[in-house]
Amino acid sequence: MDDLGNTKEPLIQWLRKVIHMAVRILAILMTVVILWGVADVFWVLYQKLIEPPFLMLTINDILATFGAFMAVLIAIEILVNIVIYLRDDVIHVKIVLATALMAIARKVIIMDFDKISADYVWATAGVTLAMAIAYWLVVYYTEQKAGKE
Repeated sequence: MDDLGNTKEPLIQWLRKVIHMAVRILAILMTVVILWGVADVFWVLYQKLIEPPFLMLTINDILATFGAFMAVLIAIEILVNIVIYLRDDVIHVKIVLATALMAIARKVIIMDFDKISADYVWATAGVTLAMAIAYWLVVYYTEQKAGKE
């Protein structure tokens, strides 16, 4: 995007403004989604706690609550991505990979191993490993580049 920001072409400058406005709208919508998600976590937790047995949670209730928490945290990470894009006009791969790893972690946390196949578990493990390696490589090469400057 840096090349687009340096051009004197009026159309490109207008398009850049349109994209930035769209990203601002996405930031507002993501904030609404986060607040809605927090309210949903409260509601689900309240519903689970008032069901008999009163103030007791089963392991499935706890895992469902963890999943809801993780969904809100993923939404917050996406908002961070949006804010950083607005500030720097660049997509930071490290943050995107960290968000993807968090989404994978959420999936792993809420997995019901009684209902999924071994192939699904292996595929999830493969995706997790690939994302972890990608994240490590980005962090490693970022630090290497920073050390040379």
